[in-house]
Amino acid sequence: MADNLNCSSGNCSSAQEVFGLSEGHFALVKAAVLGCIFVLATFSNLFLLHALWKRRKRRTRTQLFLLHLCLADLVVAFFQVLPQLSMEITHRFKGSDLVCRAVKYLQVVGMFASTYMIVAMTIDRYHAVCKPMVSFFRGSFRRYVAISAAWLISMAFSAPQMFIFSLQEVEKNVFDCWATFIEPWGGRIYITWITLSVFVLPAVILMYCQIKICAGIYFNMKRKALQSSTGDGRSSSKGISNAMLKTVKMTFIIILVYTLCWSPFFVVQLWSAWSPSSAPTQGPVFVTIMLLASLNSCTNPWIYLYYS
Repeated sequence: MADNLNCSSGNCSSAQEVFGLSEGHFALVKAAVLGCIFVLATFSNLFLLHALWKRRKRRTRTQLFLLHLCLADLVVAFFQVLPQLSMEITHRFKGSDLVCRAVKYLQVVGMFASTYMIVAMTIDRYHAVCKPMVSFFRGSFRRYVAISAAWLISMAFSAPQMFIFSLQEVEKNVFDCWATFIEPWGGRIYITWITLSVFVLPAVILMYCQIKICAGIYFNMKRKALQSSTGDGRSSSKGISNAMLKTVKMTFIIILVYTLCWSPFFVVQLWSAWSPSSAPTQGPVFVTIMLLASLNSCTNPWIYLYYS
């Protein structure tokens, strides 16, 4: 998973060239780590899906978002982590041109969907805390609109992958799933676009919503304290329940972990695209940064289970 964006830039190279390690040793270690991440991501998300299914008759609005976040993370596990694990073992892509394009498309769909499902869930929390009486849509319909929008945006924004990647002959009688860009700026523009659409724009939206949510909770508590001091037990607006506070905390932790996992990855990718001569693209630090992004698909279920 961690190498996908790097490969999307058209700058894929062997482990020996990039990391200065023996190719066999590096591939073995990385395959073991990717295998553990795949098993953990698959198990944890399937476990959460099972837990959500058991509670389907009393499912909350947050659980509906978490259900689709689980599905997005499973797409990440099966179409980002697993193909990368397979390529670490076989060293080349094994499949037809159609499979190549489909896998590369679904790789980015999973990355987009996981991100934008967190955005949709956070916007829903923002409306619940800050604008409980203002909505263009009512009840569950608004949530389904937000979830559908997240999936549609993910599928639309991932479409360039099907045209950028194809099965190409990289050596005599040796084929691989490879990207083709207009040189020298095509790869740079694509990495910048992915960074802006997958990370920067969602991060700005998430930050805005979280600031407004925290401000809304603060003023709500201040209003309650003022009413208590004046002996007025009545409230002119709906208070914030403990369950809502717990959901807000859970959403905040999901955002925090997402940021910690992905920000180093995108910083290094932009650095290597725009200033390859000075980018830290070798050594154990770079390997750790690349694999750290893959861990995000494992964390969301455990965060939810902790808070539930």
